[in-house]
Amino acid sequence: MPLKSSYSDQLKKTDQSLIALLSDRISLLAASEQPSLDEQLADVAPLLAQAGIPESVWASVVNSCHATLIPKSATNHVSPRQITIIGGRGRMGRLFKEQLSLVGHNVSVLEHEDWEYADKLLSQADLVVVSVPIEYTVDVIKRAAQYLAPTTALCDITSVKTQPTQAMLEHHSGPVMGLHPMFGPNIKSFSGQKVVMCPGRNDESFQWLLDFLESKGGELIVCTPEEHDQMMVVIQATQHFCRFSLGVFLAQVKVDIEQSLTMSTPNYRQEIDIVKRLFSQNPNLCVDIMLATEERCNAISFLANTYSRLAKLVVRKDRDALIQEFEKTQSFFEEKINVFIQPLNPTIQRDFKPQMHRNISI
Repeated sequence: MPLKSSYSDQLKKTDQSLIALLSDRISLLAASEQPSLDEQLADVAPLLAQAGIPESVWASVVNSCHATLIPKSATNHVSPRQITIIGGRGRMGRLFKEQLSLVGHNVSVLEHEDWEYADKLLSQADLVVVSVPIEYTVDVIKRAAQYLAPTTALCDITSVKTQPTQAMLEHHSGPVMGLHPMFGPNIKSFSGQKVVMCPGRNDESFQWLLDFLESKGGELIVCTPEEHDQMMVVIQATQHFCRFSLGVFLAQVKVDIEQSLTMSTPNYRQEIDIVKRLFSQNPNLCVDIMLATEERCNAISFLANTYSRLAKLVVRKDRDALIQEFEKTQSFFEEKINVFIQPLNPTIQRDFKPQMHRNISI
């Protein structure tokens, strides 16, 4: 149905004002040191909730403004590299192949049926990227390493870092680095996305790759493989389990999702969107992330026990005990709030060595 002329005029005026404001926003970002993307998102979260605007909409605006400030010259003079992605026909492998090919690199793919060509595909590569399911990563690294030249840079992009990095260092004498893209394969660009970087050996051999990620708007987070895996217990494994459990519950009770969204809060809509995205992925990937290490399995078990303990308080209608649990947890978050809102200085990001808490093991 066409818009009424009066409403159309009103919409045009709103769009004109919005465009002018976006221009001001980009100019302000260009004229000063840019705040981190996390800070730009966190500062307006209450306003978005009050206005009923999904955080994903604001994230798109922030990321798009950021992308306009990336120097176009950053990728205009790329020296083409020979790159082989092992597992390059998988969804994440395809994403990296597309992005690297777009800027002029020569990207080949090695799949499980291509090992008879491994010598040709691996021995002359400047960079080999391992992008296979977690359970196969170490075995693939061992198999690939025998074909690599000492100058070939080898990295993996799986979500576990300690064992793959150790395997690369042990079986390959050349440059080694562990990478973990903190996003799924459905993104359209690296703008605003985080990539965890775990140095291994001869980091300078990967500088062109790191520069490429940053030139596309990516944010690099540096830590050791052990620190990475410790944090992923909470950041990935338990979060996957929470959303996996919620999705299973909603399916079991046959909730009318469409009707629930008509009367939902912004937070509920956002949570349903996250659950939907989880269940749009390959089930093997989701399950492997939860089962990847014994520490992850133990943490999920501890979380499930916490759910069970709190659920028993609800069943008993133990109001005082539930309030006590709430207040105790409230104190924990109040103590940590200053940490949450302090952005990392992008100028020192490369040298940042996070101090991980050692008491999260279950």
